[in-house]
Amino acid sequence: MQLAQLECATNLTPPVLKQDYRDAMARLAAAVNVVTTDGPCGRAGFTATAVCSVTDEPPTLLVCLNRSASAHPAVIGNGILCINTLSCDQQALSNLFGGKTPMAERFAAAGWSTWATGAPVLDDAAASFDCRISQINSVGTHDILCCEVLALRRRDRADGLVYFDRDYHGVCAAI
Repeated sequence: MQLAQLECATNLTPPVLKQDYRDAMARLAAAVNVVTTDGPCGRAGFTATAVCSVTDEPPTLLVCLNRSASAHPAVIGNGILCINTLSCDQQALSNLFGGKTPMAERFAAAGWSTWATGAPVLDDAAASFDCRISQINSVGTHDILCCEVLALRRRDRADGLVYFDRDYHGVCAAI
């Protein structure tokens, strides 16, 4: 569809209400991740479900980050991050990184190491992707971060954690 056609079609439809959008998005199951960074702009982390693969050549993930989030200045300033995909027994860690808990307390709740970028890597994550931010696009209240994967690890048979209908759910790994 051409941009002019898209603009014309958009003008004919009523705007989507914010709460309707949020309610519909609650029906979209998503993996739960703790995204971390460390460097000259500080150590920080946040919980994210807005993470997805972009391409495997070069391996790139997309992460959405609210510009008002406390972790935003550190993530953008450091230019690196690690996406740690949580397993089903890590709901408490998700809640810590998703709330107003001070950063030091968030990181004290789990074991961490560092790889290529220096971003904290969760020792027992279902999967971890150590990344360099390669591109940033702003849309509405969020920055969309394209992140080139420099190193990764996955645990075989780790059960996953998803967020669906405003609650956590475990997903069993295939045996």
